[in-house]
Parts: sequence; structure tokens; C-alpha cells
Amino acid sequence: LDKKIKVCTSLIDMYAKCGEISKALHIFEGIPERVTSHWNAIINGLAINGYGEEALAMFRKMISKGCRPNAVTMTGVLSACSHTGLVEEGKRWLNAMEGFGLIPQIEHYGCVVDLLGRVGCLDEAEKLIESMPYEANNIIISSFLSACVNWKDLSPAEIVIKRAAKMDPLNAGNYVLLRNLYATERRWDEVKQIKWLMRTSGAKKEAGSSAIETNGVVWEFISGGTVHPQWGDIQPVLEQLQIHMKGMEEKCIKLQ
Repeated sequence: LDKKIKVCTSLIDMYAKCGEISKALHIFEGIPERVTSHWNAIINGLAINGYGEEALAMFRKMISKGCRPNAVTMTGVLSACSHTGLVEEGKRWLNAMEGFGLIPQIEHYGCVVDLLGRVGCLDEAEKLIESMPYEANNIIISSFLSACVNWKDLSPAEIVIKRAAKMDPLNAGNYVLLRNLYATERRWDEVKQIKWLMRTSGAKKEAGSSAIETNGVVWEFISGGTVHPQWGDIQPVLEQLQIHMKGMEEKCIKLQ
């Protein structure tokens, strides 16, 4: 019996992760006696495929059948709320977890922070980060900073980035998010400051690269790289392009 449960759960999970949600539902509906792991697989599967409302309906059906949810179930439910933008529903189920005998874990708070960030409730998301009984991890902080970038709100991002820098000074991703936010606001002094912080803290962003094929030869260019065999010819062209772009930017500023 245990093997059958695991096989059915794995099949539902596999089809859902491959985007074949109809096949996942077909497997689920064909199970005569469903246990929590079956419900978890289909709820999470619906959520990750963007069927938030359907995932929540499945969760309510699970409760009505007398099947007790666990921490994995609630992660799927809160994820469904996040992807569907159901703020009040998400907060309600987070608060309802103790009624099921469950203590909300950091991943559950993370889902709600993501939900609040997606809909622009940044103040509420920040308060939740400060009030939750866990130290915010990099996933939660990065999620919050991404929301700040999307909604172009600097004030909470600046507070959180200081906390992130203390937790993980070598994580370049958070610095880059804040730098990009400063850049969109044309706060170039702050952009330089973030670059300086990255250098002094030792945080390094993985170098980007691009490739181009000419005459049957593929050339790869790495950001900041100078090892290309024709670098002596490339550098003057890049310098001229930089001068030209700065001139265009000044013209745009004058027009504004």
C-alpha cells in the first residue's frame, strides 16, 4: 500500500511539474482512497501551473473529506494565494494554521511576504518580516527587494538591504537589485556607492557573457573581460560608443 501511495504521488508530481496538469488530475481522480500526500501533490501542482483558484478549491475539498493538512499542504495553499493575488485569503490561511495543529514555518511566512509584495503592499510585507518569529532568510529578503524594484519604492528596500548585507555580505544579488532600483531613479551617486560596497565586501556578481558567430567562428565575450585576441581593436570602438551614449543621455535630459 505504501508503495502505491508513493507511486501515485510521484506520478501526480511529475505530470504537474511537466505542465501536464490534466494528466496529473486524471491520476488523482483515479485514486480511490486519497491520503494527504496525494492532496499535497495536486494542490501544489495546480498552484505552480497558475491554477490558484482551482488549488484552493481542491484544498477546501480536502478539508471537507476529513483529510488533515500538514505543513506541505499549507505551503501549496499559500503559494496558490500568492500566484493568484488573493491577499486576504492568504493571510486568513496563515492565521488558520494553528487551528490545524500546525506552527507556521519560515517558508509559510515567505509565501505571504511574496504575496504582499506582488500586489504592492510593501509596508505590510515589511511589518510581517519584522514581526515573524524567524530571522528573514535570503529568499524572503530577495523576494521583498524584487517587489520594491517592481513597485519602484526605495525606502523599505534601503532598510532591508542593510539587514541582508549583515546576513550574507557575499550575496551579490541583493546589491544588484538595489543598484538597479537606484539606477531607475537616476540616483547615480548611490549606484556608485553600491558598487563600492560590493567591492569592499567581496560580493561578486557572476559575469555575464554573450556569443556571436561570424564566418563560421563563434566568439564569446565576457563582461569586463580583456582576453579576446582582438581586444586592441575592440576597445577603441567601445570607448567611442560610450562617449556617444553619454552624449545621447545628456540630450535626453535637456529635452526633459
